[in-house]
Amino acid sequence: MSYEIRLLGPDDVTVLDRVADQVFDDAVRHEWAREFLGDPRHHLVVAIDGETVVGFASGVHYVHPDKPPELWINEVGVAPAYHRRGIGRRLLTVLLAHGRSIGCREAWVLTEDDNAPARGLYMAMGGIESECIMYTIPCR
Repeated sequence: MSYEIRLLGPDDVTVLDRVADQVFDDAVRHEWAREFLGDPRHHLVVAIDGETVVGFASGVHYVHPDKPPELWINEVGVAPAYHRRGIGRRLLTVLLAHGRSIGCREAWVLTEDDNAPARGLYMAMGGIESECIMYTIPCR
């Protein structure tokens, strides 16, 4: 099967009107999608089967006064019916190529310790596992 892999831009909000179950954690909200796609530092690559989004990889590139641009891979999701077809790898390949094209020297991603499929994907993409502790801090 052939899937279209596409980097979305500000005018592509309607591409997210048809999304397969369990691709995103929750339903896509147009106002948030419009804000995300309208921000030049946010990047969304999707896999489309026909007219339905069956996978995505999102990232944010950021700059810092003492570091070159880097790409934070925020999330990768593929509908369960489409697992084990190389879609995650294709999504990340396009996202990383886009990161390189805008000057990012490296990318990083977090996942849960027990998420073997994600860990396998990131290792297959050349990822190097590091020890890290993540904190979630509420914005009150």
